[in-house]
Amino acid sequence: MKRRAILFSAPSGSGKTTIIKRLMKYFDCFEFSISATSRNPREGESDGVDYYFLSPDEFERRVQEEQFLEWEEVYAGTRYGTLKSEIDRICEKEKVVIFDVDVNGGLNIKRYFGDDALAIFVMPPSIEVLEQRLRSRGTESEESIQKRLGRSAKELNEASKFDVTIINDDLDRAVEQTKQTIEKFLEERV
Repeated sequence: MKRRAILFSAPSGSGKTTIIKRLMKYFDCFEFSISATSRNPREGESDGVDYYFLSPDEFERRVQEEQFLEWEEVYAGTRYGTLKSEIDRICEKEKVVIFDVDVNGGLNIKRYFGDDALAIFVMPPSIEVLEQRLRSRGTESEESIQKRLGRSAKELNEASKFDVTIINDDLDRAVEQTKQTIEKFLEERV
């Protein structure tokens, strides 16, 4: 069973999810790793599609049973993580696992996969643009926006630990740059 992974990490609002959605159209060898979370679904989100929504108790039980490759309490009372069973499910189909994870999770997954993973950090053009993107979503309270911005400042300092940094100041250019980087990575790991 060949294990290859491409992971995307970035501060919230950097555009990593948008970039991933565009890239999924180009690569039929990709399968998206669905993260688990202890938070409630947002409007329009579905269990097993957007996340595996677990109760806090269920999440903790799985942590204790070491079912997670990595997990983190990203915000007080809200955990996110990658189930080992999700990676196995995708690798058994000989697909490339695609991750959309927070920065610490990305670094943990990179350590697990080593050279069989390409770690991509999506950088916003500035903190001001990041804040504007978060506000334009219309899904966050002011308190949540401030928490995300505070966390973002710390996460930006971790960019150098990733294999490549893509600056998302122009979406089409960022997608094309990322596509070329992934093509090269996959050619080297056939």
